[in-house]
Amino acid sequence: MTSGIHHITGVTANVQANVDFYVGFLGFRLVKQTGGFADAEQLHLIYGDGLGSPGSLLTFLVWEAAGRGRTGIGQVSEVALAVPPATIGDWLTKAIAATIPLEGPSREFDEAVLRLKDPDGLIVKLVGLDMTTPAALPDAPTRLRGVTLLTDRPVETAAFVTRFGYRNGARAGHTRRMVSDTDVVDVREVSGFLPSVPGAGVPDHVAFRAQDADAVRSMRLSLMEHGPTEVHDRKYFLSLYVRDPAGILLEHATDGPGMTVDEEADQLGRTLFMPPHEAGRAEDLKAMLPQFALPGEERFPARDLPFIHRFNRPADPDGTTLVLLHGTGGNEADLMPIARRMAPRSTLLGVRGRATEEGSNRWFRRLGAVTFDQADIRSEAEAFAAFVEGAVAGYGIDVDRLIFLGYSNGANFLAAVIQLQPGVVRRAILMRSTQALEDSPAEDLTGTDVLLLEGRDDSFASNARVLADVLETRGARIDFRSLPADHELSASDVAESAEWIGWKRSAP
Repeated sequence: MTSGIHHITGVTANVQANVDFYVGFLGFRLVKQTGGFADAEQLHLIYGDGLGSPGSLLTFLVWEAAGRGRTGIGQVSEVALAVPPATIGDWLTKAIAATIPLEGPSREFDEAVLRLKDPDGLIVKLVGLDMTTPAALPDAPTRLRGVTLLTDRPVETAAFVTRFGYRNGARAGHTRRMVSDTDVVDVREVSGFLPSVPGAGVPDHVAFRAQDADAVRSMRLSLMEHGPTEVHDRKYFLSLYVRDPAGILLEHATDGPGMTVDEEADQLGRTLFMPPHEAGRAEDLKAMLPQFALPGEERFPARDLPFIHRFNRPADPDGTTLVLLHGTGGNEADLMPIARRMAPRSTLLGVRGRATEEGSNRWFRRLGAVTFDQADIRSEAEAFAAFVEGAVAGYGIDVDRLIFLGYSNGANFLAAVIQLQPGVVRRAILMRSTQALEDSPAEDLTGTDVLLLEGRDDSFASNARVLADVLETRGARIDFRSLPADHELSASDVAESAEWIGWKRSAP
């Protein structure tokens, strides 16, 4: 029976910091980048040895700007990586120089251990142990040494792990070690802890190796009386998912087809792939997923600004920047696909509103269905003006080629910013907008150009014409267009906006 760990999957809230730690500091190779198979709007990164061999793989789901998860019962905890015993001191020196939080060295189960924390707070244990991998990398851990499971049912969890080829090993305190032919699983009793909460820094699951699809099918049959299981084709391996008696998510993943099924060995990790079932919207997804730079590549350091934001830069930017403001319940990536179709060579800057309503992102608070918190609008408009100033200075944005685009709640907020902070927004596209301000300041808006796109059947933004008149009386140039649409965005919005921006769409 093939045994041992196939991969461990975590969650990161900062893709660039994650790449810098696992590639730049630890020295792993990025062997695959894809849209997530469960949610293609999440980036999924896979690190490993030079060939992405099973047993060397660490994968991360990218939840940009997500909150920190909570460590607790029913989760994978520490990740252990094997390094040559003689290098523990070198790793200690390297971590101190890089100001990486650490603990140790110490000895556990008669092995030298140095604990580090990655940028999200995930504990990575470097274990001094000679282990091999098919394509070892210089100055990097060789492979996965093991993983820790936190459980309030240690006997049941340990027994469940034996299904994957593990047997009982040594015990130390509240930890019992399960041993395979290649690595270990430490089952740690944490009775009395709170349950874990998913989020950055908290691993999602551990996957154990299966020789082939027949092994996965056999495992599923053996689990029929245990509880629900799911089997999914992840392109690079076939996976079965199941939860142990403590609720820990475990996976059984085949060794093949492997990381080289769609890239040559010397090109691993260079291409962003989409799951086969998402081929129809691959280009839209590429516009939404966060971008990053590998060590040594040109990068654009993130600036600390008042609003969460994300860039999407095309391969051949023309110098135009579109600042995108989402609708209620959206986020900084929502408008990127439609904006990319409007302006293929523009740099996109998506921004996330700071107000929330029942967990949904908004740009300002509501007091009722159509009653808005006027003080909050003014406060957020002032903060947004500071954000624009900081972004222009910090990222070197050309203000003469800066265009703002807002949809629904984002368009309402953008219209308020135009009126409250004159000069901050000089060119704007407002899609399905209304006048959110009860009293519009009598400011001179000369030099402000606005394309206002109304949906003829839109019941949510019925006073768009009123907003257009308010802006026009204050000197703004308004291009008001009524489209055959409701509140949802349509191909007409793309075409009208592209024309207004100045793009000439080529014939198919």
